[in-house]
Amino acid sequence: MELRKLILLPALLSIFFAQAQHKYSPSSKYNSYKGLLMCGYQGWFNAPGDSAGRGWNHYAGRGGVLEDGNCKVDMWPDVKEYKISYASPFVLPDGSPAKLFSSYDASTTDLHFKWMKAYCIDGAFMQRFVSNLKSPKSLLHNNMVLSNALKAAQKYGRAIAVMYDLSGMKPGDANVIINDWKALVNDMKMACAGKKQTYLYHNNKPLVVLWGVGFPGRAYGLKDVQPVVDFLKNDPEYGGCSVMLGVPTYWRDLKNDAIPDSGLLILLKQVDIVQPWFVGRFTEKNIGDMQERIKGDLAWCTAAAVDYVPVIYPGFSWHNMNNNSPQNQIPRNRGSFFWRQLTDAIDAGVAMIYVAMFDEIDEGTAIFKVSKNPPNNKSKFVSFETGIPEDYYLQLAGRAARMLRKEIPLNKNVPQPAVAKVN
Repeated sequence: MELRKLILLPALLSIFFAQAQHKYSPSSKYNSYKGLLMCGYQGWFNAPGDSAGRGWNHYAGRGGVLEDGNCKVDMWPDVKEYKISYASPFVLPDGSPAKLFSSYDASTTDLHFKWMKAYCIDGAFMQRFVSNLKSPKSLLHNNMVLSNALKAAQKYGRAIAVMYDLSGMKPGDANVIINDWKALVNDMKMACAGKKQTYLYHNNKPLVVLWGVGFPGRAYGLKDVQPVVDFLKNDPEYGGCSVMLGVPTYWRDLKNDAIPDSGLLILLKQVDIVQPWFVGRFTEKNIGDMQERIKGDLAWCTAAAVDYVPVIYPGFSWHNMNNNSPQNQIPRNRGSFFWRQLTDAIDAGVAMIYVAMFDEIDEGTAIFKVSKNPPNNKSKFVSFETGIPEDYYLQLAGRAARMLRKEIPLNKNVPQPAVAKVN
């Protein structure tokens, strides 16, 4: 009898582990993040008339009102190529209405992923804020954008993955994320669409990101994040995922922008990728420190058998959202700031890159096409310098992606802008 049990044990274990991952397809077109340049994708903009019922969400300023002198964005998008755009209360210098897009429209997401393909950008991490998951109207919008993005990613062969932003998370909210991931797997067939799907895997497992781990002053703590990590990695039905944690710049030091808790380092050794947030931490004045920080991070991660991806950004400006902050706070300087970060990271030996962000015009970090002719009046908008085309940062990101993949040699000289593409 005991011999029979021993003979059956391997078969039973095999069945158990098969069930533990049966929710997901065994492979994807993208089985590893390594060699890829990915972007963060907010997808949170709305306009009256887009059927989402959120008004001018993320465009509007104080009181939810959008008007000249009261808005939330520091860059004005170039909407010439959008199939659908909406007249805003702003007026262009020629007197015509200044138009904006809505992320809710499928044609918007389609165009953005079309640009990613055209400029050789590998794909996007779709942001899902925990606070939005608790609001039915916001969740409806988020699900629509994600659904449209999954279709566009498949259409244009771009990698796509889910990134949970823990901002707004409260103690006890672990189940909000857990239940949302279950819903995405069951209803949208996340990572379940066969080996030709473009959902991003890492270490041959679906990759899920938890951003905002280890920052001070948050209502949640490591004890609230641990159950989500355990679920994504070990749940009998929905586990078997790779996990990336978005952490502070000084996560190794446990100081400055990081909590002084060694439990953070213990948690990081349980996941697959460490992603430190560099936005606003480095400027051209101290950019050399960024490469040294990356080298130290890589050494720690190599010793811990964890992969590593730095966050690279083109510049920063959020004056219209925070009037006390100067406009164009961290200048792009004709692409030199962005290019120095990209080439320094590749030179330091990183295997993958995260660009913040594709469409973040609230904080002026967007790399997509930005208007060269914004409606500057009471509200002022950052535009690119003379001679820099609307798509220049898409050009730079795509060229860096090719260098990362070693398709072209590393070149630290900032590329001259090409004539803007119209797709």
